[in-house]
Amino acid sequence: MTLTQLEIFSLVAELQGFTHAANRLGISQSAVSHAIKGLEQELGVELFRRHQAHVALTDIGEQLLLRARAMLGLAGTLEQEAADARGLKRGTLRIGSFGPTSSNRLLPQILWPFRQAYPDIEVHVDEGPDRQVIQWLDERRIDVGFVVLEQERFDTFALFTDQMVALLPANHPLVAHPALRLGDLCEAPFILTEAGSSELVSRLFADARLTPKVRYRCAQLLSTLEAVSRGDGVSVVAQGSLPVTPDPRYVARPLAPAITRSIGLAVLDRRQASPATLAFIRVAQGLDYGHVTPL
Repeated sequence: MTLTQLEIFSLVAELQGFTHAANRLGISQSAVSHAIKGLEQELGVELFRRHQAHVALTDIGEQLLLRARAMLGLAGTLEQEAADARGLKRGTLRIGSFGPTSSNRLLPQILWPFRQAYPDIEVHVDEGPDRQVIQWLDERRIDVGFVVLEQERFDTFALFTDQMVALLPANHPLVAHPALRLGDLCEAPFILTEAGSSELVSRLFADARLTPKVRYRCAQLLSTLEAVSRGDGVSVVAQGSLPVTPDPRYVARPLAPAITRSIGLAVLDRRQASPATLAFIRVAQGLDYGHVTPL
């Protein structure tokens, strides 16, 4: 068993296809098939179910994938630590990001000084909903991820705090109120943004024993902003995720009582984090991200 076989195994599982993995790696499909076949023969189990259009992990394949990614992560850490000992700063850093706050506001501020300090580290950024980033961390598909705090099963590092706000069409009657309770938002159609803080918003209503009338689920915040602007419904979003230049078609109002949201970085285990990951966290913690001015 080789690390190359494990890397190919992990990539085939991620891309769900031999051809896609071969294209990503820049090798032939037959080389990918040979590597997987050799690994299956050595382990004595079938890792994938072959279908006409794609491949899918078997039950034992899913179990072994977690082990394989852990081994690849440790191998990467060994390589980076050895490179550091030689005075080099090479390696790969895989970052998971969600929503405008982390992807548009925080990440660019961190990447600029990080790239200046570590120009030879290759950075991969995957974007998805907040719960997807959590899953990627659990599956070891990323080294570090932006998360909504608190996350007890991870090692976390706080970076930024803002407040949750109600988002209303500009002509909505509730605009007349200086602040709104969650209960005020339960009568109108509600728009839930899947990316960003969807888990937090759902939990806020559940903790208050309230049920919003969810009529729309938007994959991205921009879709939510457009839906609210058209008058399709109301929403709750993080103030820090809103565009710097406001749109006159919608209005944000603070919640009463105020509800804050903290964003930070998370790793599965700080003791096993690679030097590149720890360097990224150090850079991130040393920056001033400013403060969101309360509405």
